[in-house]
Amino acid sequence: MEYTDDVKKRLRRLEGQVKGILRMMEEQKDCKDVVAQLSAVRSAADKAIAVIVAVNLVKCLEEEQSKGGDTSKLVTEAVELLVKSR
Repeated sequence: MEYTDDVKKRLRRLEGQVKGILRMMEEQKDCKDVVAQLSAVRSAADKAIAVIVAVNLVKCLEEEQSKGGDTSKLVTEAVELLVKSR
């Protein structure tokens, strides 16, 4: 699978957020602030996962449909993948 620039950009942003959290910890920032930032990272990671699964699902569905195959299994697998990621 090819990963889009959008997904890579999301992950670079996540990387920056994690570095910021580490800096906050080194500066002894309040735990509420650190947890709030960690929550933001988790949310951003969830969104990145959703984008990756969605893009991959569309590609797989198109390929399966062109072969005349059953796409319901692909949708089920994608949903299960998203559920596991939480």
